[in-house]
Amino acid sequence: MTKMVATAEETTTRSTCPYCGVGCGVLIQKGKDGSVKVKGDPDHPANYGRLCSKGTALADTIGLEERLLSPEMNGKQVTWDKALDHIANRFNQIITDYGPDAIAFYVSGQILTEDYYAANKLMKGVIGSANIDTNSRLCMASSVAGHKRAFGADTVPGCYEDLEQADLIVLTGTNLAWCHPVLYQRIFAAKQKNPDLTVVLIDPRRTRTADLADLHLAIRPDGDVALFLGLLQRLAASPAYHAIYVADHVNGMETALAVANALTPEAIRQATGLSERDLEAFYSLFVKTEKVVTVYSQGVNQSSCGTDKVNAIINCHLATGRIGRPGMGPFSVTGQPNAMGGREVGGLANMLACHMDIENESHRALVGDFWQTDRLPHKPGLKAIDLFQAVGDGKIKALWIMATNPVDSMPDADAVRAAIKACPLVIVSDVQDRTDTLDLADIKLPSLAWGEKAGSVTNSERCISRQRSFLPAPGAAKADWWQMAEVGRRMGHGALFPWQNAADIFSEYAALSQQDNDGSRDFDIGAWASRDAADYDAMQPFYWPQTEEKSSSSKATRFFSNGNFFTPDRRARAIDVALPEQLEAVGKAGIEPLILNTGRVRDHWHTMTRTARSARLSAHLAEPFCELSPEDAKARGITDASLVSVSNDRGEIVVRALITDRVRPGEVFVPIHWTDQVSAKARVDVLIPPVTDPFSGQPASKSARVTLTPAPIQSYGFAILRDKPVALALPYWAIAKCKDGWRVEFALSERPAAIAPHQMAGLFDLPSDASPLVFLDQRKERMRLAQFEGDQLVAAIFLAAEPVSVSRDFAAGLLDGHRRTFSERAQVLASVPSAALPDKGKIVCACMQVGQNEIAAAIAAGCQSTDAVGAMTRAGTNCGSCKPEIAEMLHDIAAE
Repeated sequence: MTKMVATAEETTTRSTCPYCGVGCGVLIQKGKDGSVKVKGDPDHPANYGRLCSKGTALADTIGLEERLLSPEMNGKQVTWDKALDHIANRFNQIITDYGPDAIAFYVSGQILTEDYYAANKLMKGVIGSANIDTNSRLCMASSVAGHKRAFGADTVPGCYEDLEQADLIVLTGTNLAWCHPVLYQRIFAAKQKNPDLTVVLIDPRRTRTADLADLHLAIRPDGDVALFLGLLQRLAASPAYHAIYVADHVNGMETALAVANALTPEAIRQATGLSERDLEAFYSLFVKTEKVVTVYSQGVNQSSCGTDKVNAIINCHLATGRIGRPGMGPFSVTGQPNAMGGREVGGLANMLACHMDIENESHRALVGDFWQTDRLPHKPGLKAIDLFQAVGDGKIKALWIMATNPVDSMPDADAVRAAIKACPLVIVSDVQDRTDTLDLADIKLPSLAWGEKAGSVTNSERCISRQRSFLPAPGAAKADWWQMAEVGRRMGHGALFPWQNAADIFSEYAALSQQDNDGSRDFDIGAWASRDAADYDAMQPFYWPQTEEKSSSSKATRFFSNGNFFTPDRRARAIDVALPEQLEAVGKAGIEPLILNTGRVRDHWHTMTRTARSARLSAHLAEPFCELSPEDAKARGITDASLVSVSNDRGEIVVRALITDRVRPGEVFVPIHWTDQVSAKARVDVLIPPVTDPFSGQPASKSARVTLTPAPIQSYGFAILRDKPVALALPYWAIAKCKDGWRVEFALSERPAAIAPHQMAGLFDLPSDASPLVFLDQRKERMRLAQFEGDQLVAAIFLAAEPVSVSRDFAAGLLDGHRRTFSERAQVLASVPSAALPDKGKIVCACMQVGQNEIAAAIAAGCQSTDAVGAMTRAGTNCGSCKPEIAEMLHDIAAE
């Protein structure tokens, strides 16, 4: 597997997708004309050629529009020398005046391993503080804590191959169909090959992943501990209990079982909200099936009892010895492309590099000797929540934020914004020229984006892969590791940063991993310690450990089938976990407060700084929304597609109502992606309290209490615009890219009849001297306005007293083409499809841009399966994450 293949027409570069922790390999084909195409790498062990909709659309996101391309200080462009000298001098002065703990870094699972290593070396080895944490604290910290409690190290025991080799897959707190679509497709394919493979989904919501499941357990929020305590109780009384494995390799099982056995069946039913029938079905499946993989993600981790949930799951696999063997084990799937790399390199405030611990004296001595520094901190630094509270309290005098957007992603987000705004020195390294966080920076540093930077990442199964550059560095943008190394050098510690490139950093990192190891620590990539830049450049994906004695291999590895854990006595620990306090008001329609669940949607990522650049990724779900049950909607007078206020004592957001039976009464779901850059008031994390798991420090992002009321809206609108508006002063708006411009959902507090056409044009900064085409229906209170430049449509605006019924994707398509005659222009106002201008309907398949109407036509033509629909329309033939929606359409149309 080579880095790059060149032909007369194009070059092909092998790299890794920058989105989730699946870590898919990609092939980037760059033409002589500069055009870029991205497809899955058929040789990469994570995806074998598959890609999700986001990976497929990567080429849409690499333009230089709205990029930060020069260092800035206080809003003025400066040279790198001036910016870096200022940072180094301020850091040295702050250390002298206030001590090293007055400086903090907040980094990201989006940066590369080499960047992470440089950040940790600068903070812990030069500054002398452990106040460096990462947004991985928000997604994977409870898994880390659970692994360390049970195994003695943050070790993922299994690999993706286990999904194909299992006979039972338990998916708990994970919506793979939307959040890890390639793993979903691997399970889907495995299920087709193995009719005996059973899938159980444990999730309060009936997500799209439920369409793959044979059994869906709609569990109460935070009922997972009780569910797995009940399972442990059942396993201990069954032939599945592996007494020999426990006796040889596990401590603490007797105590853990005593806690589990103290639970009555009624207590388990009450805590889980599940029926006796559902509990029996799940427990029986687990007992009788040896090859079991339990896959878990944010529904487990993002909880005030997340670490206990992780250990409750692990206890069941330890009790049965179903761990580290093909098709068996607990499996934490990570959210970010390099969350695992950050964990390995010590990116969390309580860790050192290479899975070593700050509080372990021998580990500190080893790292200090290797780095040749006596400045290593002796205690953990501030975890994310505490770090930003310390910023707000004035204890942190300088804060460096890299590749993340805490103003939108941190709990208590308004308090975080206020804290950053008050900090004396805020440095932000980013690729965008506008984010809600970057807007608060004193110093802005332009970083290289995906496609421009080079380094390595680690995925959820411990597979290390290369990200490679295929684009030149734009403007003055620099690699993150270079920025930090330069600051370290200018602080007077140049000897600690001798690197010339990412290969030098990786080699040093590999050498540290093998230092005094000899199998005492899980993480060892010593095989790469003496490799040169050419070897690094040609690196193929490999799984760790890869010791100096063991040549690199692409073969997956597993841990713990025969014990040999990383505790002092090499035995695992079964942890006695306790039931958490139950959340109130679950399942009681009309009773306040409701439980707020948060998460991702299919085609967007984090705070949309990348995915919002793509028209096709914005087509599926183009505005923020709230899923609520029909019972809760009726009790509050909320109608479908109306706007709702979601609020608590921390703040308020306004989003679109999506009434569905996919959520339980008493619960609501709001996605995390919308920020002040793309919407008026939809930053959902303003509602999340800063409550954390006591062991991991991970925030509980899925259990806030909220109130829902109809928003005070009098008019609803939809607009398509050729040019992006500079600012929108509207009570509700959400903007999304479309093929030839922008689409905007909006709302007003005045009735449509109170708004004149020229006022409407003014809201969107349209030229005042133009003569728009206007349609008014006074009786129904509807207005439609279209404005042209020559024969080109510039804007079309639709306003009504109720949610506008125009087909969004059809209307957005009207920006393309010429409108020379009056009838052609009038057709814009009518927005009625015709034979010449058919309406695809709402986009279902983002990859192939296939809409609901096209799929419905295929079903009407006789297609009776998702495969048949795919053969006729191509929908679902790429990543497959839209197949559950196609299946639902097939079911609904058949029922009609």
